[in-house]
Amino acid sequence: MKFSSFALLIAVFLTSSVSPAADIVGIVTLKGAPPPEIEIMPLEDDPTCGALHTEKPMTQFYVVGKNGGLADAVVLLKDADGEDITGKSTGASAPPAVLDQKGCLYVPTILAVQTGQKIIVKNSDPCVHNVHCTPTVAGNEEQNDAQMPGGEDLTYAFPKQEMFLCFKCDVHPWMFAWVSVIDSPYFSVSDKDGKFVIKNVPAGKYTVVANHRKLGERTQTVQVTDKGVTVNFTFEAK
Repeated sequence: MKFSSFALLIAVFLTSSVSPAADIVGIVTLKGAPPPEIEIMPLEDDPTCGALHTEKPMTQFYVVGKNGGLADAVVLLKDADGEDITGKSTGASAPPAVLDQKGCLYVPTILAVQTGQKIIVKNSDPCVHNVHCTPTVAGNEEQNDAQMPGGEDLTYAFPKQEMFLCFKCDVHPWMFAWVSVIDSPYFSVSDKDGKFVIKNVPAGKYTVVANHRKLGERTQTVQVTDKGVTVNFTFEAK
């Protein structure tokens, strides 16, 4: 009986010592009309790539959904003083992220991964591409690899945190993607309606940062409890 009581006491202690966690959810919106997108691939200039499209491909710098929801904002956490939360990455064990080359475009154009997380690059096109990543942070290696149509997937990973690391194709100079590498699992990318979710955030005070590659950065400070938090961001069209 004494042993059972002691075991129960230990179980209660361990349960009570586990920090509660909850989700941070919200919507990123754009106020005002977005700037016009730009034609990026003249169909007549590349018959192979042009044959993959029925309409002229345009940039997707400002993807706006219903009610002004703004896609492709990378939302992440910093500590309460606005300093990076680092060293918490679980990227080595996280499922790989996928970046495809489809219609002579990168899909998606905005991606976020953890440090150490694998990025699998596919070639779904009937033409050769070269995957040229050009990081600017020391410790992230520049790489440039040819990839044949139907060729094997290429795999990349980066050890250092870096926002909007550029992937491009030198064969098709209109092809770009931007991969944000974050040294923690606490981030999200807003969807087509501007919605985002950062899951299982430990209780505490944080600065939530929304980064848009063209529109800059917005921040809010929040207190996370076991009930979760809603945080909304508004960017203004330039």
